[in-house]
Order: sequence, then C-alpha cells, then structure tokens
Amino acid sequence: MHGPTRKELWFRLIFSLFGLVLLAVAVAVRGIANAAALVEVVGIAGAFFGGTAIWTAVKLRRQSD
Repeated sequence: MHGPTRKELWFRLIFSLFGLVLLAVAVAVRGIANAAALVEVVGIAGAFFGGTAIWTAVKLRRQSD
C-alpha cells in the first residue's frame, strides 16, 4: 500500500477538525474586525482545515471499502 496509513489519516482528520473548532471559537470570541481579516483568517484557514478534513475522510472511506 502506498500513501499514509489509516492511523495517520485518522490523526490528520482529528487535527483538521480540531483546527476548525479552534477557528470557530476564535471567531466567536474575538469576532472579525473587517472584510480583509474575514477572507484571510476564515477563508484561508477554513479552506486548509476543511479541505484537509474532507480529503482525509474520502481517503479513509475508500480504504475501508
């Protein structure tokens, strides 16, 4: 088998979901001062953690089949 193991994929998924939760908490507590910050913080970090979580979930699903 090539690529990351199931253990590593689970770690990535948990780490990504934790990152999304921390991002949501930070936005809820601190708020967003302006539109540029919204794009930078929520857009880029959300895309990174969200994309990683989705990609990892798909890989885990394919490996279980």
